[in-house]
Amino acid sequence: MLYEQIAQNKRKTLYVLTGFILLLLLVGAAVGILFFRSPVAGIVIAALVGVVYSLIMISQSIDIVMMMNHGHEITSSDQDPELWHIVSDMALVARIPMPRVFIIDDDSPNAFATGNNPKKAAVAVTTGLLAALNREELEGVIGHEVSHIRNYDIRVSTIGVALAAAISIIVDFGMHSLWFGGGRRDDNDEKSTGVVEIIAAVVIIILGPLAASIAQMALSRNREYLADASGVELTRNPLGLINALRKISGGEPMHDINANSAGLYIEDPYHGRHQFSFSRLFDTHPPIEDRIKRLEKM
Repeated sequence: MLYEQIAQNKRKTLYVLTGFILLLLLVGAAVGILFFRSPVAGIVIAALVGVVYSLIMISQSIDIVMMMNHGHEITSSDQDPELWHIVSDMALVARIPMPRVFIIDDDSPNAFATGNNPKKAAVAVTTGLLAALNREELEGVIGHEVSHIRNYDIRVSTIGVALAAAISIIVDFGMHSLWFGGGRRDDNDEKSTGVVEIIAAVVIIILGPLAASIAQMALSRNREYLADASGVELTRNPLGLINALRKISGGEPMHDINANSAGLYIEDPYHGRHQFSFSRLFDTHPPIEDRIKRLEKM
């Protein structure tokens, strides 16, 4: 069953990539209508931004995501012996190479994994997580994150983060064109671009980040349930992860959150206290209570 799910996740990579590309091009077309009065010009620009940004992100996903989240790497057991050895032990049990290890200076307890494949992966935890959890609970969280790596969830997540960020760049460009008057307007522009087209373009630009968020949400929910179960398979101790999730859910929101990578974390870094934004109307994580109920049945 687990290996079937891993195969499904690999197939989802293609589906997610296709969906995000279509959304990116649609948003690009909308920006092209508003700024250049040409959807084709917008599509070309969006495609270039998407390709360049995705290639950079995929080739350097760990460094980029850690920079987004202000993570600093530890490179030996001397820097944090307990964390280092737990990551090493979980990687050994999961039969994957030792991932890189990062710590994020934030009092909120949280963690995530990122990368492209088990050979190029990293695990990050906050200082709040290290302070709040005992060894058994920390093993549960690291087992969960290592499972994301073993299950190839991180590749799906990396593509999602890359293309969501590309969509954000194009949307920001479009919003600036709206506020500051867009491209040059003349009589020919007004005749060639109808009111309905302009309204549709504005709606697409506004809803673009929301659509990207919904796609990430759908990916994240199933991945979290699977990683919970897979993590317990590694630790043989569901109670550790159960207690860890309870402590994490009671924590404060993170102080400096990158919206495009929020779905990577083991739990919503906003803790439900989002600032209003179309891209944050829906949670990217399943309810902690549901995850705990599933774990209690194991």
